[in-house]
Amino acid sequence: MADTFDRDIDKLIEIAKAIDACGGKTYYIGGFVRDRLMGLPNKDVDVEVHGVPVDVLRNLLEQFGEVITIGKSFGVYSIRGYDIDIAVPRKEKNTGRGHRDFEIYTDPFLGVETAARRRDFTINAMMQDVLTGEIVDCFSGQEDLKEGILRHIDADSFVEDPLRVLRAAQFAARFEFEIAEETVDLCRTIDLSALPSERIEGELRKALCKGRKPSLFFEMLRKMNQLDCWFPELASLIGLQQDPVFHPEGDVWTHVMTVLDKAAAYRDQTSEPFRFMLVPLAHDLGKIETTEVVNGRIHSYQHEKVGVPIAECFVRRITNDTSIIRYVKNMTELHMRPNMVAYSKSSVKATNRLFDEAVSPYDLILFSVVDMSSERYEGEGEDNLQFLLERLEIFKELMERPHVTGQDLIDAGLEPGTDFKEILSYAHKLRLAGIPKELALKQVLSYARKMD
Repeated sequence: MADTFDRDIDKLIEIAKAIDACGGKTYYIGGFVRDRLMGLPNKDVDVEVHGVPVDVLRNLLEQFGEVITIGKSFGVYSIRGYDIDIAVPRKEKNTGRGHRDFEIYTDPFLGVETAARRRDFTINAMMQDVLTGEIVDCFSGQEDLKEGILRHIDADSFVEDPLRVLRAAQFAARFEFEIAEETVDLCRTIDLSALPSERIEGELRKALCKGRKPSLFFEMLRKMNQLDCWFPELASLIGLQQDPVFHPEGDVWTHVMTVLDKAAAYRDQTSEPFRFMLVPLAHDLGKIETTEVVNGRIHSYQHEKVGVPIAECFVRRITNDTSIIRYVKNMTELHMRPNMVAYSKSSVKATNRLFDEAVSPYDLILFSVVDMSSERYEGEGEDNLQFLLERLEIFKELMERPHVTGQDLIDAGLEPGTDFKEILSYAHKLRLAGIPKELALKQVLSYARKMD
């Protein structure tokens, strides 16, 4: 990977020298410059070429390989075989609602300040000369970077793109930055309702999978009064009280945000980080409908089951990926059970049933540890984790053993019919109970005969 990246940079320097010979300048732009200054890895190389007419630039690039044009009228080119985007300075004008319709105007003689002004935040508006390394910083981005502040550049252009509200929140989560008060005030005025769901998912994915503190994504949206449009279920958790004996950390919102940040430490161990990070957000949504006071105590009986359709509604608003939706629903319904079976040291048969129901047993175990977020459970999470991991190994070994299949039943003389599904279900129960295949087949055939 590093060799490929170095090869891209070497090629880019060659191109920059040719552009320089034509009287132009080549600058690294955007997140690449920001992350370099922060000492963070970034393999997405974007550059902008100033002072060279578009037709001259394209002819020049053709000397280095096959030129690929990206989009229509965007003035962005690439060289086949290299992972670099080479852009011409441009201005954008929003001609519709949401993040759908923009008119693009390319102008290689726009000037660095005007070109940088169209960007969202000062920390993303810095440029770096490819050949000299000089930083061009027209809007004090280096100072804001040092102070950890996200500040918009131009109010008029900023509000034309509602997605920037979400970008502010995800940058806050990724870098643990504050958002400037004037930017917060501006974000409060922007309508997010016309944004397409895939753009919401894109920003949420970055916050959840890259965020140092993912809760800041939602805390910032809350501060900007922007939770209700896309995340109304989470807004309903604010002020929703829990039993302080079990949740001394506070209301359901506080619990969910705490669990979300704890989950970030485990996300890279899971089957797929994004869907795992959605579970902390969804797991207690059932408390919206089930929370009540009984004999002076706050209870949310059956919230894990009541919450399943609420969780589905929440996730479907963001994505139509059926595997993600199924996973979150499954984890929501089962999230209470791992710690329950661990506390009671339940039988192997019980833990086998639990893991069999789980879409991803290992992820479920990890989340059960994450969900024990309050100081009340200090130390208990590791004990439960050890118990559950030992039981998971037993389950995995059991699932690798020979077992009764549909073909075994056919070979024994049974014909597939309306009862076949029920017979196979009985066979599966015997498998989970650890019954050896030879004995299980006899029991299944006996069961089938009784059904006739």
